[in-house]
Amino acid sequence: MSKYKVGYFVGSLSSTSINRLLAKALVRLAPPELELSEIPIKDLPLYSQDYDADFPPVARALKKNIAEVDAILFVTPEFNRSIPGGLKNAIDWASRPWGKNSLARKPAGVIGASPGSIGTALAQQSLRGVLCFCNAPLMNTVEAYLQFKPGLITEDGQVTDPSTADFLRNYMNEFHAFIVRVLTVLPRTP
Repeated sequence: MSKYKVGYFVGSLSSTSINRLLAKALVRLAPPELELSEIPIKDLPLYSQDYDADFPPVARALKKNIAEVDAILFVTPEFNRSIPGGLKNAIDWASRPWGKNSLARKPAGVIGASPGSIGTALAQQSLRGVLCFCNAPLMNTVEAYLQFKPGLITEDGQVTDPSTADFLRNYMNEFHAFIVRVLTVLPRTP
């Protein structure tokens, strides 16, 4: 059984984010072939081209963390009908300097939760456009726009609704299959 390392970004910087709870649930529901670990983004300064000659240590750590995983999962809220600034900033750091894009050819999945009835559909649409430009192969189905209600996911990542748990488990199984397909066609280069 091949194992794959998946780094995940939580798009919200809040310690009480519902998307952080969703990420905990996804870690619990992932198939055993996926080993998930968070790639932190909250301490990154705002990206500027002025840093391209010498990235600060936190940005070098971000790029190193991305290099060490086989795939990336984006767990994002929706802010003002788009992706949060902190997440976009992390993507800017990851894709720079020009010619050193850490996201290129990295299988990627996008998921998110929101209290609203359309979940994070518009944020995911924006994020997909950015990731497409970054040449990150995207899992296009199963799409997952989760409407979050209080108590749906416990602090330790237990999903209290069985149908939601089944849906999220299936999402993670599909993400595993997608990673296998992409890395079969686009093997990682050292």
